[in-house]
Amino acid sequence: MAILGNIIKGVIDLKDTLSSEVNHQEAQKEVLKQLLTKAKDTQFGKHYKFDAILKSDDFQSNFSNLVPYFDYNKINDEWWYKLHEGETDVTWPNSPSYFALSSGTTGKTSKRIPVTDAMIEAIRQAGIKQVFALSNFDLPADFFEKEMMMLGSSTDLEERNNRLEGEISGISARNIPFWFRNYYKPGEDIAKIDDWDTRVQRIAERAKDWDIGALSGIPSWIELMLEKVIDYHKLEHIHQIWPNLQVYTSGGVAFGPYEKSFHALMGKPVTVIDTYLASEGYIATQVRPDTDAMQLNTDNGIYFEFVPFKPEYINEDGSLTQNAPSVTLQDVELEQDYVLILSTVSGAWRYIIGDTIEFTDIELAEIKITGRTKFFLNTVGSQLSVNKMDDAMKFLEEQFSTKIPEYTICAKRGDDGEFYHFWYLASEREDLNENDLSQALDTCLKDANKNYKVARSKALKGVKVKVVSPEVFYNWSGANKKKGGQVKMERVMGEDKFKDWEDFVNQS
Repeated sequence: MAILGNIIKGVIDLKDTLSSEVNHQEAQKEVLKQLLTKAKDTQFGKHYKFDAILKSDDFQSNFSNLVPYFDYNKINDEWWYKLHEGETDVTWPNSPSYFALSSGTTGKTSKRIPVTDAMIEAIRQAGIKQVFALSNFDLPADFFEKEMMMLGSSTDLEERNNRLEGEISGISARNIPFWFRNYYKPGEDIAKIDDWDTRVQRIAERAKDWDIGALSGIPSWIELMLEKVIDYHKLEHIHQIWPNLQVYTSGGVAFGPYEKSFHALMGKPVTVIDTYLASEGYIATQVRPDTDAMQLNTDNGIYFEFVPFKPEYINEDGSLTQNAPSVTLQDVELEQDYVLILSTVSGAWRYIIGDTIEFTDIELAEIKITGRTKFFLNTVGSQLSVNKMDDAMKFLEEQFSTKIPEYTICAKRGDDGEFYHFWYLASEREDLNENDLSQALDTCLKDANKNYKVARSKALKGVKVKVVSPEVFYNWSGANKKKGGQVKMERVMGEDKFKDWEDFVNQS
């Protein structure tokens, strides 16, 4: 009998029973008030008169009117650079304990995003919320006695200017609660290994020693790890070595494109729970099984604003025009993509994280990630967002009986001088007809997107598809120093980056 599991499950169920429902709109007002109060004496707070904003009748509106939008380059060039020069109380009291390195999708140059002790605690509290939400998923008591595999970047952080730096997954794993360490795999020794391939090899070698009940990590890297374990032990599926695997906590990117390839590695059904942990904070987590939407963490260190995702508000580099209107949680609407704006306990203010979301339930503050501002393809009026592209990939998977876990696209002129969308799709099948794929993809996008259909009747000449091995995509990420980390594969590339990509493909 799972005695410990029953105790843990009982505590979780009791906590769920005693917890009162969060009023998300009121929680957000309180979070903003706390942020402004805490930071009013910082350099940033004095510059933007946080004290006066707090005394105003409508401090939410005054905050959005007086503080401009910041992307990473703007806030780093104007404020965060001071942290690296040893200044304190810049955008948050004192100094950050860590810097989260995030190369994102833009290249090899890492962003250095402050991570304060307050943010570490906010991430920890959001993680506890996720654990307590497991009571909604009807898991058996013995699940709570199994081990959890967390696959992220190395926990062996680098020291720079008396602060530790690393990816947010490594920072978070380094700060896991003491009571969780016995459950945590692959364990500190393996987690410290910097080279991802070596780390996964060690995991494969040790896999038979563990009783894994849950997985957590970026879908693409989790899949590669599972494939390595399966291959190393000559298995048909992962449940032959981890028979009690019941839950996969996905994060970093939308799980949809990986759904088919992930489940192909399983021997029986696994509950998939989506989470949204970024370098800037733990943004949302799925709290109930009857939806794959995630609930914003509205009462825990992050204040959210939302800008309608419309071409007139988006600059070519994915940043926002300063006149783009923002709304708070109380004014959002369904069936509308929004650019997500964060203000946090790490001293990010009205920060453009680069993701777009859509609300599925306003009262519950539940969202889905719909794409990236830089991945919005509007060449010659086609207006393709990532969620439309993801849907098209699912259509192709069904039509051609294949798995397409990765893809990328570039809009540019072909040899004939006309505009085309050039797609690269990842598939293990070598017998796929690229002309058939091109026609099916074109038809699917016309049916799903009226703007695309109009563009196809005018300046957009057509679609060209190339199929390559998924390994090419993973090696591309590895070559850009993102293997195993918080990778967001470039779904849309500019022409210069696309040329580098095609050169890489040809060399592969």
